[in-house]
Amino acid sequence: MTGVRGELSWQPGDEPGGRRFAQWPDDDSALVLERGGVLPGVTVAYETWGTLDAARANAVLVLHALTGDSHAAGPAGPGHPTPGWWDELIGPGRPIDTDRFFVVCPNVLGGCQGTTGPSSDAPDGTPWGSRFPRITIRDQVAAEVLLADRLGIDRWAGVVGGSMGGMRVLEWCVGHPDRVVRAAVLAVGAAATAEQVALCSVQCRAIRLDPAFAGGDYYGSGGPPVDGMALARGIGQITYRTEAEFAERFGRAAQGDEDPLAGGRFAVESYLGYQGDKLATRFDPNSYIVLSEAMNSHDVGRGRGGPAAALDRVTAEVRVAGIDTDRLYPLALQAGLAALLPAGHPMTVIRSRFGHDGFLLESEQAGAVLARALDD
Repeated sequence: MTGVRGELSWQPGDEPGGRRFAQWPDDDSALVLERGGVLPGVTVAYETWGTLDAARANAVLVLHALTGDSHAAGPAGPGHPTPGWWDELIGPGRPIDTDRFFVVCPNVLGGCQGTTGPSSDAPDGTPWGSRFPRITIRDQVAAEVLLADRLGIDRWAGVVGGSMGGMRVLEWCVGHPDRVVRAAVLAVGAAATAEQVALCSVQCRAIRLDPAFAGGDYYGSGGPPVDGMALARGIGQITYRTEAEFAERFGRAAQGDEDPLAGGRFAVESYLGYQGDKLATRFDPNSYIVLSEAMNSHDVGRGRGGPAAALDRVTAEVRVAGIDTDRLYPLALQAGLAALLPAGHPMTVIRSRFGHDGFLLESEQAGAVLARALDD
Protein backbone atom coordinates (compact mmCIF):
# COMPACT_ATOMS: atom_id res chain seq x y z
CA MET A 1 0.00 0.00 0.00
CA THR A 2 1.36 3.43 -0.88
CA GLY A 3 1.24 6.55 1.23
CA VAL A 4 -1.33 9.23 0.54
CA ARG A 5 -0.13 12.16 -1.56
CA GLY A 6 -1.37 15.71 -1.19
CA GLU A 7 -2.33 17.99 1.66
CA LEU A 8 -4.11 16.57 4.68
CA SER A 9 -7.42 18.23 5.48
CA TRP A 10 -7.04 17.76 9.25
CA GLN A 11 -4.25 19.49 11.10
CA PRO A 12 -3.67 20.40 14.74
CA GLY A 13 -5.31 23.74 15.38
CA ASP A 14 -7.70 23.61 12.43
CA GLU A 15 -11.02 25.41 12.80
CA PRO A 16 -13.08 23.97 9.92
CA GLY A 17 -15.86 26.12 8.53
CA GLY A 18 -19.40 26.15 9.85
CA ARG A 19 -18.61 25.05 13.36
CA ARG A 20 -19.06 26.75 16.69
CA PHE A 21 -16.78 26.09 19.62
CA ALA A 22 -17.57 25.77 23.31
CA GLN A 23 -14.51 25.92 25.54
CA TRP A 24 -13.73 25.14 29.16
CA PRO A 25 -10.18 26.47 29.53
CA ASP A 26 -9.84 26.51 33.32
CA ASP A 27 -8.81 23.65 35.57
CA ASP A 28 -12.02 24.24 37.53
CA SER A 29 -13.93 23.20 34.40
CA ALA A 30 -11.71 20.25 33.53
CA LEU A 31 -13.43 17.08 32.42
CA VAL A 32 -13.25 14.35 35.07
CA LEU A 33 -12.60 11.02 33.32
CA GLU A 34 -14.17 7.69 34.17
CA ARG A 35 -10.80 5.97 34.63
CA GLY A 36 -9.53 8.74 36.89
CA GLY A 37 -7.79 12.04 36.34
CA VAL A 38 -8.98 15.08 34.46
CA LEU A 39 -8.70 16.45 30.94
CA PRO A 40 -8.06 20.20 31.11
CA GLY A 41 -8.76 22.75 28.43
CA VAL A 42 -11.65 21.00 26.73
CA THR A 43 -13.14 22.34 23.49
CA VAL A 44 -16.27 20.92 21.88
CA ALA A 45 -17.02 21.77 18.24
CA TYR A 46 -20.66 21.64 17.22
CA GLU A 47 -23.16 22.72 14.60
CA THR A 48 -26.82 23.64 14.97
CA TRP A 49 -29.91 23.89 12.76
CA GLY A 50 -33.33 25.33 13.53
CA THR A 51 -34.36 27.58 16.41
CA LEU A 52 -34.43 26.84 20.13
CA ASP A 53 -37.87 27.66 21.48
CA ALA A 54 -38.51 29.92 24.47
CA ALA A 55 -38.97 26.96 26.81
CA ARG A 56 -35.76 25.33 25.52
CA ALA A 57 -37.79 22.15 25.11
CA ASN A 58 -37.41 21.37 21.39
CA ALA A 59 -33.71 20.46 21.22
CA VAL A 60 -32.58 17.25 19.52
CA LEU A 61 -29.06 15.87 19.94
CA VAL A 62 -27.63 14.04 16.90
CA LEU A 63 -24.57 11.86 17.58
CA HIS A 64 -22.17 10.70 14.87
CA ALA A 65 -20.33 7.43 14.35
CA LEU A 66 -16.60 6.67 14.33
CA THR A 67 -15.34 8.80 11.45
CA GLY A 68 -18.20 11.30 11.33
CA ASP A 69 -18.17 14.81 12.73
CA SER A 70 -20.49 17.69 13.59
CA HIS A 71 -21.42 18.23 9.93
CA ALA A 72 -24.56 16.10 9.97
CA ALA A 73 -26.34 18.31 7.43
CA GLY A 74 -25.40 20.86 4.81
CA PRO A 75 -23.24 21.04 1.68
CA ALA A 76 -19.57 20.33 1.26
CA GLY A 77 -17.34 23.33 1.82
CA PRO A 78 -14.33 24.61 3.75
CA GLY A 79 -13.50 22.04 6.41
CA HIS A 80 -16.22 19.73 5.09
CA PRO A 81 -15.03 17.62 2.13
CA THR A 82 -18.44 15.97 1.78
CA PRO A 83 -22.08 16.94 2.44
CA GLY A 84 -23.58 16.20 5.84
CA TRP A 85 -23.59 12.52 6.70
CA TRP A 86 -27.36 12.59 7.42
CA ASP A 87 -28.09 15.47 5.05
CA GLU A 88 -31.27 13.88 3.67
CA LEU A 89 -32.68 13.42 7.18
CA ILE A 90 -32.14 16.85 8.77
CA GLY A 91 -33.90 19.98 7.55
CA PRO A 92 -37.31 21.59 7.06
CA GLY A 93 -39.98 18.93 6.65
CA ARG A 94 -37.46 16.10 6.93
CA PRO A 95 -37.52 13.32 9.56
CA ILE A 96 -35.51 15.52 11.94
CA ASP A 97 -37.58 18.56 11.13
CA THR A 98 -35.74 21.83 11.72
CA ASP A 99 -39.06 23.69 11.51
CA ARG A 100 -39.94 21.89 14.76
CA PHE A 101 -36.62 21.12 16.38
CA PHE A 102 -33.39 22.85 17.34
CA VAL A 103 -30.82 20.29 16.23
CA VAL A 104 -27.36 20.05 17.77
CA CYS A 105 -24.55 17.82 16.50
CA PRO A 106 -21.22 17.90 18.39
CA ASN A 107 -17.92 16.47 17.25
CA VAL A 108 -17.03 13.71 19.69
CA LEU A 109 -14.39 13.97 22.42
CA GLY A 110 -11.19 12.41 21.08
CA GLY A 111 -11.98 13.40 17.49
CA CYS A 112 -10.03 15.56 15.07
CA GLN A 113 -12.62 17.97 13.70
CA GLY A 114 -12.54 20.74 16.29
CA THR A 115 -13.21 18.91 19.57
CA THR A 116 -10.33 18.15 21.91
CA GLY A 117 -8.42 15.06 20.81
CA PRO A 118 -4.87 13.76 20.39
CA SER A 119 -4.01 16.34 17.70
CA SER A 120 -5.15 19.23 19.94
CA ASP A 121 -2.66 21.21 21.96
CA ALA A 122 -2.10 20.09 25.53
CA PRO A 123 -1.61 22.74 28.25
CA ASP A 124 2.11 22.92 27.38
CA GLY A 125 1.25 24.15 23.88
CA THR A 126 2.25 20.99 21.99
CA PRO A 127 -0.10 18.31 20.62
CA TRP A 128 -1.29 15.70 23.09
CA GLY A 129 -0.19 12.81 20.87
CA SER A 130 0.70 9.74 22.93
CA ARG A 131 -0.14 11.61 26.15
CA PHE A 132 -3.84 11.86 25.36
CA PRO A 133 -5.69 9.84 28.01
CA ARG A 134 -7.64 6.70 27.26
CA ILE A 135 -11.29 7.72 27.24
CA THR A 136 -14.59 5.86 27.31
CA ILE A 137 -18.01 6.35 25.80
CA ARG A 138 -19.09 7.76 29.17
CA ASP A 139 -16.34 10.38 28.98
CA GLN A 140 -17.60 11.40 25.55
CA VAL A 141 -21.10 11.82 26.96
CA ALA A 142 -19.70 13.82 29.88
CA ALA A 143 -18.30 16.30 27.35
CA GLU A 144 -21.71 16.45 25.65
CA VAL A 145 -23.31 17.14 29.03
CA LEU A 146 -20.99 20.12 29.40
CA LEU A 147 -22.16 21.37 26.00
CA ALA A 148 -25.83 20.88 26.87
CA ASP A 149 -25.31 22.87 30.07
CA ARG A 150 -23.53 25.62 28.16
CA LEU A 151 -26.43 25.81 25.70
CA GLY A 152 -28.94 25.91 28.56
CA ILE A 153 -30.62 22.66 27.50
CA ASP A 154 -31.70 20.76 30.60
CA ARG A 155 -33.64 18.11 28.71
CA TRP A 156 -33.38 16.84 25.15
CA ALA A 157 -36.62 16.31 23.24
CA GLY A 158 -34.68 13.59 21.45
CA VAL A 159 -31.23 11.99 21.31
CA VAL A 160 -30.45 9.95 18.18
CA GLY A 161 -27.51 8.17 16.61
CA GLY A 162 -26.13 5.00 15.08
CA SER A 163 -23.09 2.79 15.73
CA MET A 164 -20.73 4.75 18.02
CA GLY A 165 -23.37 7.48 18.10
CA GLY A 166 -25.89 4.89 19.27
CA MET A 167 -23.55 3.92 22.11
CA ARG A 168 -23.63 7.50 23.31
CA VAL A 169 -27.42 7.64 22.96
CA LEU A 170 -27.66 4.68 25.31
CA GLU A 171 -25.27 6.28 27.80
CA TRP A 172 -27.35 9.45 27.76
CA CYS A 173 -30.51 7.42 28.44
CA VAL A 174 -28.94 5.32 31.21
CA GLY A 175 -26.62 7.87 32.82
CA HIS A 176 -28.87 10.92 32.52
CA PRO A 177 -32.42 9.56 32.32
CA ASP A 178 -34.00 12.81 33.48
CA ARG A 179 -32.46 14.66 30.52
CA VAL A 180 -33.82 12.57 27.62
CA VAL A 181 -37.49 12.45 26.55
CA ARG A 182 -37.21 10.33 23.40
CA ALA A 183 -34.38 8.49 21.67
CA ALA A 184 -33.45 6.41 18.64
CA VAL A 185 -30.63 3.86 18.71
CA LEU A 186 -29.51 2.36 15.40
CA ALA A 187 -27.11 -0.50 14.63
CA VAL A 188 -25.58 -1.12 18.05
CA GLY A 189 -26.01 -3.29 21.13
CA ALA A 190 -25.88 -2.85 24.90
CA ALA A 191 -22.16 -3.70 25.02
CA ALA A 192 -19.28 -4.25 22.61
CA THR A 193 -18.90 -7.93 21.75
CA ALA A 194 -15.65 -9.90 21.69
CA GLU A 195 -15.65 -9.85 17.88
CA GLN A 196 -16.17 -6.08 17.77
CA VAL A 197 -13.32 -5.58 20.23
CA ALA A 198 -11.13 -7.89 18.14
CA LEU A 199 -11.86 -6.01 14.92
CA CYS A 200 -11.15 -2.64 16.51
CA SER A 201 -7.94 -3.92 18.07
CA VAL A 202 -6.43 -5.20 14.81
CA GLN A 203 -7.21 -1.88 13.12
CA CYS A 204 -5.44 -0.02 15.93
CA ARG A 205 -2.52 -2.42 15.62
CA ALA A 206 -2.24 -1.73 11.89
CA ILE A 207 -1.80 1.97 12.64
CA ARG A 208 0.66 1.43 15.47
CA LEU A 209 2.83 -0.87 13.31
CA ASP A 210 3.31 1.83 10.68
CA PRO A 211 6.91 3.10 11.17
CA ALA A 212 5.64 6.67 10.82
CA PHE A 213 3.45 6.25 13.91
CA ALA A 214 6.40 7.18 16.15
CA GLY A 215 4.63 6.01 19.27
CA GLY A 216 1.79 8.43 18.56
CA ASP A 217 4.00 11.52 18.47
CA TYR A 218 4.20 12.07 14.72
CA TYR A 219 2.91 15.67 14.69
CA GLY A 220 5.51 17.96 13.17
CA SER A 221 7.60 14.98 12.02
CA GLY A 222 7.92 13.50 8.56
CA GLY A 223 4.18 12.88 8.37
CA PRO A 224 1.41 10.81 9.93
CA PRO A 225 1.13 7.01 9.56
CA VAL A 226 -1.09 7.14 6.49
CA ASP A 227 -0.25 3.61 5.33
CA GLY A 228 -1.32 2.09 8.64
CA MET A 229 -4.38 4.29 8.71
CA ALA A 230 -5.41 3.28 5.20
CA LEU A 231 -4.96 -0.40 6.09
CA ALA A 232 -7.07 0.02 9.24
CA ARG A 233 -9.84 1.63 7.24
CA GLY A 234 -9.72 -1.14 4.66
CA ILE A 235 -10.22 -3.72 7.40
CA GLY A 236 -13.10 -1.70 8.79
CA GLN A 237 -14.73 -1.24 5.38
CA ILE A 238 -15.00 -5.01 4.94
CA THR A 239 -17.02 -5.23 8.15
CA TYR A 240 -19.22 -2.23 7.30
CA ARG A 241 -20.49 -3.77 4.06
CA THR A 242 -21.60 -7.27 2.98
CA GLU A 243 -20.29 -10.25 1.03
CA ALA A 244 -23.32 -10.02 -1.26
CA GLU A 245 -22.63 -6.39 -2.13
CA PHE A 246 -18.96 -7.13 -2.83
CA ALA A 247 -19.94 -10.07 -5.03
CA GLU A 248 -22.44 -7.95 -6.97
CA ARG A 249 -20.22 -4.88 -7.36
CA PHE A 250 -16.84 -6.50 -7.91
CA GLY A 251 -17.03 -10.27 -8.22
CA ARG A 252 -13.64 -11.45 -9.40
CA ALA A 253 -13.15 -8.57 -11.81
CA ALA A 254 -9.72 -7.08 -12.28
CA GLN A 255 -9.01 -3.42 -11.70
CA GLY A 256 -8.99 -1.85 -15.16
CA ASP A 257 -6.48 -3.61 -17.37
CA GLU A 258 -4.49 -5.03 -14.46
CA ASP A 259 -3.92 -8.78 -14.28
CA PRO A 260 -4.24 -10.19 -10.72
CA LEU A 261 -2.40 -13.36 -11.78
CA ALA A 262 0.56 -11.20 -12.78
CA GLY A 263 0.62 -9.13 -9.61
CA GLY A 264 -2.15 -6.69 -10.50
CA ARG A 265 -5.16 -5.89 -8.35
CA PHE A 266 -8.67 -7.18 -8.21
CA ALA A 267 -11.30 -4.43 -8.37
CA VAL A 268 -12.28 -5.01 -4.74
CA GLU A 269 -8.67 -4.46 -3.69
CA SER A 270 -8.63 -1.13 -5.49
CA TYR A 271 -11.89 -0.16 -3.79
CA LEU A 272 -10.55 -0.91 -0.31
CA GLY A 273 -7.34 0.96 -1.06
CA TYR A 274 -9.29 3.97 -2.27
CA GLN A 275 -11.50 4.02 0.83
CA GLY A 276 -8.47 3.75 3.09
CA ASP A 277 -6.49 6.45 1.33
CA LYS A 278 -9.49 8.78 1.28
CA LEU A 279 -9.97 8.55 5.05
CA ALA A 280 -6.24 8.94 5.70
CA THR A 281 -6.35 12.42 4.10
CA ARG A 282 -9.04 13.72 6.46
CA PHE A 283 -8.78 11.83 9.75
CA ASP A 284 -6.11 11.73 12.41
CA PRO A 285 -4.77 8.18 13.01
CA ASN A 286 -4.45 8.86 16.74
CA SER A 287 -8.13 9.81 16.85
CA TYR A 288 -8.99 6.60 15.02
CA ILE A 289 -7.24 4.65 17.79
CA VAL A 290 -8.70 6.69 20.66
CA LEU A 291 -12.25 6.41 19.35
CA SER A 292 -11.91 2.71 18.47
CA GLU A 293 -10.73 1.96 22.00
CA ALA A 294 -13.58 4.04 23.41
CA MET A 295 -15.98 1.88 21.40
CA ASN A 296 -14.37 -1.19 22.94
CA SER A 297 -15.23 0.28 26.37
CA HIS A 298 -18.94 0.34 25.52
CA ASP A 299 -20.95 -1.53 28.15
CA VAL A 300 -24.03 0.14 29.63
CA GLY A 301 -24.04 -2.44 32.43
CA ARG A 302 -20.49 -1.80 33.67
CA GLY A 303 -20.66 -0.88 37.34
CA ARG A 304 -24.47 -0.78 37.18
CA GLY A 305 -25.38 -4.38 37.91
CA GLY A 306 -25.36 -5.56 34.31
CA PRO A 307 -27.25 -4.51 31.16
CA ALA A 308 -30.73 -5.38 32.40
CA ALA A 309 -30.37 -3.36 35.61
CA ALA A 310 -28.78 -0.46 33.75
CA LEU A 311 -31.42 -0.29 31.04
CA ASP A 312 -34.17 -0.50 33.64
CA ARG A 313 -33.15 3.05 34.62
CA VAL A 314 -34.24 4.41 31.24
CA THR A 315 -37.32 6.63 31.30
CA ALA A 316 -37.16 7.87 27.69
CA GLU A 317 -39.25 6.43 24.88
CA VAL A 318 -36.51 4.60 23.00
CA ARG A 319 -36.82 3.17 19.49
CA VAL A 320 -34.26 0.57 18.41
CA ALA A 321 -33.43 -0.32 14.82
CA GLY A 322 -30.98 -2.69 13.17
CA ILE A 323 -29.95 -3.67 9.65
CA ASP A 324 -30.79 -7.16 8.44
CA THR A 325 -27.40 -7.62 6.73
CA ASP A 326 -25.23 -6.06 9.45
CA ARG A 327 -22.43 -8.52 10.23
CA LEU A 328 -20.64 -6.14 12.59
CA TYR A 329 -23.65 -5.37 14.83
CA PRO A 330 -26.07 -8.20 13.96
CA LEU A 331 -29.79 -7.98 14.57
CA ALA A 332 -29.63 -10.20 17.64
CA LEU A 333 -27.92 -7.34 19.49
CA GLN A 334 -30.70 -4.89 18.72
CA ALA A 335 -33.36 -7.49 19.54
CA GLY A 336 -31.77 -8.08 22.93
CA LEU A 337 -31.50 -4.36 23.56
CA ALA A 338 -35.12 -3.69 22.66
CA ALA A 339 -36.27 -6.51 24.92
CA LEU A 340 -34.51 -4.96 27.93
CA LEU A 341 -35.74 -1.39 27.46
CA PRO A 342 -38.75 -0.48 29.67
CA ALA A 343 -40.75 1.13 26.86
CA GLY A 344 -41.17 -2.27 25.24
CA HIS A 345 -41.16 -1.02 21.63
CA PRO A 346 -40.31 -3.78 19.16
CA MET A 347 -37.11 -3.56 17.15
CA THR A 348 -37.41 -2.11 13.65
CA VAL A 349 -35.55 -3.96 10.90
CA ILE A 350 -33.96 -1.89 8.12
CA ARG A 351 -33.61 -3.92 4.92
CA SER A 352 -30.37 -3.18 3.10
CA ARG A 353 -27.71 -4.66 0.85
CA PHE A 354 -25.14 -2.41 2.50
CA GLY A 355 -24.71 -4.04 5.91
CA HIS A 356 -23.73 -1.86 8.87
CA ASP A 357 -23.52 1.26 6.69
CA GLY A 358 -27.25 0.90 6.05
CA PHE A 359 -28.04 3.31 8.89
CA LEU A 360 -26.26 5.98 6.83
CA LEU A 361 -27.28 4.89 3.34
CA GLU A 362 -30.90 3.75 3.69
CA SER A 363 -32.22 7.28 4.16
CA GLU A 364 -35.92 6.49 3.72
CA GLN A 365 -35.97 3.63 6.22
CA ALA A 366 -33.65 5.29 8.74
CA GLY A 367 -35.66 8.48 8.40
CA ALA A 368 -38.87 6.63 9.23
CA VAL A 369 -37.25 5.31 12.41
CA LEU A 370 -36.15 8.79 13.44
CA ALA A 371 -39.49 10.41 12.63
CA ARG A 372 -41.31 7.77 14.69
CA ALA A 373 -38.90 8.20 17.59
CA LEU A 374 -39.35 11.98 17.64
CA ASP A 375 -43.11 11.98 17.11
CA ASP A 376 -45.09 13.54 19.97
